[in-house]
Amino acid sequence: MRTGEEVPVDALRAWMSQALPALVPAGSALGVAQFPAGFSNLTYQVSVDDEHGARSYVLRRPPRGVTGGVAHDMAREYGILAALHPLGVPVPRPLVRCDDAAVIGAPFYLMEHVRGTIVRGALPDAMHADREASPARLRALSETVVNTMVQLHRVPVADGPLAALGRPEGYVRRQVEGWTKRWHAARTNDVPSLDRLAAWLDANQPPTSDVCLVHNDFKLDNLVLSPELSLVRAILDWEMATIGDPLMDLGTTLAYWVGPHDNPIFRSLGLGVTAMAGAFSRDDVVQAYAVASKRDVRRVDFYMAFGFFKVAIIAQQIYARYQQGLTADARFASLGAVVEALGEQGARVAAERR
Repeated sequence: MRTGEEVPVDALRAWMSQALPALVPAGSALGVAQFPAGFSNLTYQVSVDDEHGARSYVLRRPPRGVTGGVAHDMAREYGILAALHPLGVPVPRPLVRCDDAAVIGAPFYLMEHVRGTIVRGALPDAMHADREASPARLRALSETVVNTMVQLHRVPVADGPLAALGRPEGYVRRQVEGWTKRWHAARTNDVPSLDRLAAWLDANQPPTSDVCLVHNDFKLDNLVLSPELSLVRAILDWEMATIGDPLMDLGTTLAYWVGPHDNPIFRSLGLGVTAMAGAFSRDDVVQAYAVASKRDVRRVDFYMAFGFFKVAIIAQQIYARYQQGLTADARFASLGAVVEALGEQGARVAAERR
């Protein structure tokens, strides 16, 4: 576990023995290890070993230095999983949540550990070595990602617990205003491209295209895949999910979809596999989504520019926490340059698509 992000194992064991006595009997051996990737909420593998055998669960908690906000609301994220799992949406089954911050230092919840492959900067070694098959696999993977997002946008939200998840009226406006406020609150350096982009987004908002469940952080490494990459076993990180405009979700995905001609620093986000031969381009993603969803994507310029804006500010919020000494994760030291590159890319989209 990274310094400052440790979980008190004895306190967690005692709590789990009471909350999940059938799964974690008293006296079970408990181990906790931190998943190394991810940039926001902290995620850990909790291993249990007793006379019933070895098994593992996943624990989620907010990072140090956050004081509320939807993205770090463990009860809300747990509730989303609890609503989606019975609908057959590929999400980890939630097990139990703890609202008492005194147990491990923050509220948290536990869910099942869905095993599989997560693709980030490169294909798995066995596939990467097969130069002839890799492009075909990457194209199939691209199709799987787009089709999974389209299916997600078809989840019924008119009634049930998901209906109260968000306010679709004025969603685009609130997103632009909200992320602009977050930019000003987290700013550590001047980034003129982000200021220009904020003004452009404010002046060029389209009407709402549709209303559906939006993940709000739908990207390749939030998908747990089968070993051959043909099936999505689980969609992760539901902290920002809500009811809103599906094309805003598409815009976020496009911002994370690194292209071969992007600023090389984008690869530091760990998603460079989409720049490899065979993978969809951003235009391919847009067209595949349009065909599968039957939605009008003629204003995709706005949504893509917003996606770069939002991802830049997410990176800036993390970078500000690093600057304040609230995390010792060395990966965050270079995020200032990433913020600038994302802002420039978003401003370029806005300028080119006027």
